[in-house]
Amino acid sequence: MLTSIRGVWHGGADRVGAFHDRHPRVGPVIFTASALYFFVQIVVAWVVTPPYSLIRNTISDLGNTACTKGLCSPRHVLMNVDFIYLGAVMIAGSTLLYHEFRERGGTEQNAAFVGFLLMAVGGLGTIIVGAFPENTVSVLHITGAAMAIGGGNFCIFILGAVLKLPESMRRYMLVFSITSLTAGGLFASHKYFGIGAGSMERIAAYPETVWLITFGLFIWRYHPEEPFPIRRRNQPSHDGE
Repeated sequence: MLTSIRGVWHGGADRVGAFHDRHPRVGPVIFTASALYFFVQIVVAWVVTPPYSLIRNTISDLGNTACTKGLCSPRHVLMNVDFIYLGAVMIAGSTLLYHEFRERGGTEQNAAFVGFLLMAVGGLGTIIVGAFPENTVSVLHITGAAMAIGGGNFCIFILGAVLKLPESMRRYMLVFSITSLTAGGLFASHKYFGIGAGSMERIAAYPETVWLITFGLFIWRYHPEEPFPIRRRNQPSHDGE
């Protein structure tokens, strides 16, 4: 089953792999470019009426296409394009960065495939969020949001649990993915514990995008000039020998 899905996902793997080999910086740059997602939110939120609240208002409120007394986001088109842009970044970046780990083989290769596939699914969900704002087809909007937060954070958890990465990177990935998934479940259950719907949603969603930026920078730094600074688990240090 896994082999069949892998074949479908990168049926053009030879072309993608060849492109990645020729241009190894493109994948990391694409992930890092997700920083634009935050900048656009500031631009859109600036003109929302009544004044936009990071605590009360959700991210999706910025893309709401209606303009009522309760909420008016004049730049909603820009925000929805921003969602679609982020989704495309997640899909394109995952397809390329998978090739960083494709040659490791065994468990790591499978984990990289499943993880980056889940991030691509999250990217598709993010595109759905932008294509169907919260005040239009709510079922599709909610489904897209669940795919985005769930797929992306499960990706980060799997990669952090299996790949041989620096210990600090692994801890960061595991802690923040678990935190985000927990916050996502609480947000879906409308349990905000006094911090507001907007705050809870941001705890669920923002670490994923921050990870895209930091992981892109990490891969940029350590490929191709030098190997990842990794010590295998349970491998003794040579410092004391």
